Amino acid sequence: MSRLIEIMDTTLRDGEQTSGVSFSASEKLTIAQLLLKEVKVDRLEVASARVSDGEFQAVKKITRWAQENGCIDKIEVLTFVDGDTSVNWMIDAGAKVMNLLTKGSMNHLIHQLKKTPEQHFREIEQVISLARSKDIRCNVYLEDWSNGMRNSPDYVFQFLDFLTRQPVDRVLLPDTLGVLTPHETYTFIKSIVDRYPNSHFDFHAHNDYDLSIANVMEAVRAGANGLHLTVNGMGERAGNAPLASAIAALNDFMPEVKTSVVETSLYSVSKLVETFTGFRIPANKPVVGENVFTQTAGIHADGDNKNNLYFNDLMPERFGRTRKYALGKTSGKANIEKNLQELGIKLSAADLKKVTQRIIELGDRKEMVTREDLPYIISDILDSNSIEEKVVVVNYVLTHSKGLRPSATLQVQIKGQLYEENAQGDGQYDAFMNALKKIYQRLKMPLPMLTDYTVRIPPGGKTDALCETIITWSINDKEVKTRGLDSDQTVSAIKATQKMLNLLAI
Repeated sequence: MSRLIEIMDTTLRDGEQTSGVSFSASEKLTIAQLLLKEVKVDRLEVASARVSDGEFQAVKKITRWAQENGCIDKIEVLTFVDGDTSVNWMIDAGAKVMNLLTKGSMNHLIHQLKKTPEQHFREIEQVISLARSKDIRCNVYLEDWSNGMRNSPDYVFQFLDFLTRQPVDRVLLPDTLGVLTPHETYTFIKSIVDRYPNSHFDFHAHNDYDLSIANVMEAVRAGANGLHLTVNGMGERAGNAPLASAIAALNDFMPEVKTSVVETSLYSVSKLVETFTGFRIPANKPVVGENVFTQTAGIHADGDNKNNLYFNDLMPERFGRTRKYALGKTSGKANIEKNLQELGIKLSAADLKKVTQRIIELGDRKEMVTREDLPYIISDILDSNSIEEKVVVVNYVLTHSKGLRPSATLQVQIKGQLYEENAQGDGQYDAFMNALKKIYQRLKMPLPMLTDYTVRIPPGGKTDALCETIITWSINDKEVKTRGLDSDQTVSAIKATQKMLNLLAI
């Protein structure tokens, strides 16, 4: 039988200590509902007592909803050794489980509280007794426990001897400053679990040395019963152990344990928290980052085609995501074929080669070409294939200044002869067209009338997105459309215009 590890999410309490982050009451309720009902964590730490009226109102909203939905015992609040103050706050807020913050190192006890262990224990006992009399269940945090185990282990065990005689449900062991190594995590927790086999111990990791997931795994291996995690690894300084990474690691590398967490819901809660906080997820963050299921090198896509050679156990579908194949200067035709398959498009070998070359060229100028860009690129290439270039826009300079009319200087090669003109206009493209008209007037060649001008940008909203300009011209009483494609809107219009000039030259 697998051993069940309790997952307590503390995004709404410890995660909110991320610099610059503050959830509204409605945001806290929405995140709490998603974490409990969809992600299915076992418990939620939602706030600290006595912080503010806004925090109080948020907790009331959550506890009211939790009471109505039969999960009030899963809502926890950080409280303090302050007589009846925190207990009364809990009662008014409708909360039923307190996580009492106490001192887990002699250093904190002496220099912050200036009390003896006996004085501290007596005050803790009074708060626990009062809480229990008010039907409030108690868990106890040993703040700075990791440094306590390093520097004052006798005090820690004296404290644990006391706590295991108290009516508390769980003892919470935080690596408050994120200083533990994986070896220390295992050694410290194993010594505690062996000494108190009938008690429940949670481990609370911080990520100051980027060791939080390794420490989480060692804590579980040592016998910890629960873990404290946050969505996106939010938290003070370098943050807490991230929920998605911890669950993936436990599921893949520790089959002897299990959790209640639903992997397919991890990405949706990650994006929701990102949206509410404005705290952006790094693109390469494991499991939830934008690029972590994206193959960029063409050789990787080729290997995936041949036997999924570049797959590992972190399959994107586990987390409600899909694998992507990036399009850029390192793309090979295998990457492009993968994207075309998803779009339901099949090209000839010759056209595929041209599309590949165009994507490589664009990749030299853009960081990434998206799958949504592909139909535009294909349309542009197939459109260009049918036109022989007798007219080439060789060079141009476009200017735009506040308070001055836009201007354009233009060089055009027509049947081997180079022509140059400049003009002003109401916009950069209008100035370009006015300069072009001057050249064609010198040659006594009419230009067709522009009857429609449409711009399309693929979804995504990035400033370097490809832009397709479709211009409709009236040529010999017929409507003709030409397309141009570029990351610059005016340049895409110029490319569409060059195609029109070549149609005239046929």
